[in-house]
Amino acid sequence: MTKTAIIIPARYGSSRLEGKPLIEVNNKPIIQWVYEKAMQVKSADIVIVATDDERIYNRVKSFGGEVEMTSSEHKCGSDRIREVADRHPEFSYIVNLQGDEPMIKPESISAVIDNIKNDKVADISTLVRVIEEEEEIKSPNLVKCVFDMNGYAMYFSRSGIPYHRNLGISKTYGHIGIYGYKREALIKMTTLSQTPLEQAESLEQLRALENGMKIKVSIVDFVPVGIDTLEDLAKFKAMVA
Repeated sequence: MTKTAIIIPARYGSSRLEGKPLIEVNNKPIIQWVYEKAMQVKSADIVIVATDDERIYNRVKSFGGEVEMTSSEHKCGSDRIREVADRHPEFSYIVNLQGDEPMIKPESISAVIDNIKNDKVADISTLVRVIEEEEEIKSPNLVKCVFDMNGYAMYFSRSGIPYHRNLGISKTYGHIGIYGYKREALIKMTTLSQTPLEQAESLEQLRALENGMKIKVSIVDFVPVGIDTLEDLAKFKAMVA
């Protein structure tokens, strides 16, 4: 039977904010905030946390969530969700949802699923938002995306693309790090070697583009709250206070 799975990779170690999946806000760990948003997506059949840490595993179990242990050798979230997908041949569509996005909108996750299910050409789907602040456009921490007239990604970069030589012609779009995969695309992505542009920009999605894979893009109107630092955590706490 064909199923759609949302898989949330979560690890304890983080260079900037160790143990962030278990940090509690309003008596709930961040991983639970993300899990509950994913559970609101009607087009998904199952939500699974994929972790290599027993503390996270036990905490997810404690609030009734689905969780699976994975290898500690994985270098990225895609490899971690691939391990879970290998155990479940019934998963035809797989969403990689970041475990540090507690304010993600369920309808945005649904858009990722709809694109990967309904677009016969797309191998992968993802989200972008309009950015207008010059500081964000210049920041290498916010990845930018340009896409063609049919909504397929042409390139992702940490630089401000496109360069606005003629103002008012085109908008700048920031990438939101959620991906939907057709099963065969996830397997291909995690089998391919790193590519030159991927290594240059440290952006895994460029591996897909360099190998001719199609990434469908949807534009959404929310600003994600990714929690990478203590400052990000403080902002999130203020939002839910």
